Amino acid sequence: MDEVTVDWARRVAEVELGDAFPRRWAHSQGVAARAAEVGRILRNDANLLTAAAVLHDVGYAPRLAVTGFHPLDGARFLHDEHGADKRLVRLVANHSFALLEAEERGLRDELATEFPMLEEPLLVDALVYCDMTTTPHGQQTTARERVAEIVGRYGAESIVGQFIRRAAPEIFAAVARVEAELAAQPR
Repeated sequence: MDEVTVDWARRVAEVELGDAFPRRWAHSQGVAARAAEVGRILRNDANLLTAAAVLHDVGYAPRLAVTGFHPLDGARFLHDEHGADKRLVRLVANHSFALLEAEERGLRDELATEFPMLEEPLLVDALVYCDMTTTPHGQQTTARERVAEIVGRYGAESIVGQFIRRAAPEIFAAVARVEAELAAQPR
């Protein structure tokens, strides 16, 4: 995946989110900035991470919200309308333990069948790290603060609140693995 694809990803995300959801767009830009920082641990997949980071929430765009589950709606959009790279689509579909939320929504089999999880743990963890250490406004935060913010925003008993509390141990573990990898790499 080359720079043109990252530029393309930014354009697509901005078109879909920029005016409709400026805060979501700010978050996506912040997640992409984090990806640019941590991409060094992925070597050849750094641009793939950045493209996935900027597109991970594209499924929130009103015209794309078919199921109401943004990872699935975003992945379908990227696949169907853009013929996007399969790894990129699968990262967007499965970002930040989306399979657990899909289960809460009764969409687990649909998501898992259409867009199987990538068998690339560091790449998957890196996207979790970038998403879960970025506030809704695009600022850096800790994963614990981010999970608390999500529960507070959606409510503990909402589908998202239930999912994020259930996923929290996995989120924290993924973030810790990426932090360890970053610490082991020279700057």
